[in-house]
Amino acid sequence: MGSTSDKIAGKANEVAGKVKQSVGSATGNDSMRAEGAAQETKGKVQVAAGKAKDAVKDTVDRM
Repeated sequence: MGSTSDKIAGKANEVAGKVKQSVGSATGNDSMRAEGAAQETKGKVQVAAGKAKDAVKDTVDRM
């Protein structure tokens, strides 16, 4: 997966996770809320991985 696709998938997971957390909170569904928190965290990790790949590529390109 490339850096751009990592960042896009990450943002999608962050948003979906936040929605699940909101729905879980509104309905009292602790399982859904926890699942949403995990998905949001996964998204943040994906975005960070994409940014790290960009940084490595930029460094290599300057060599």
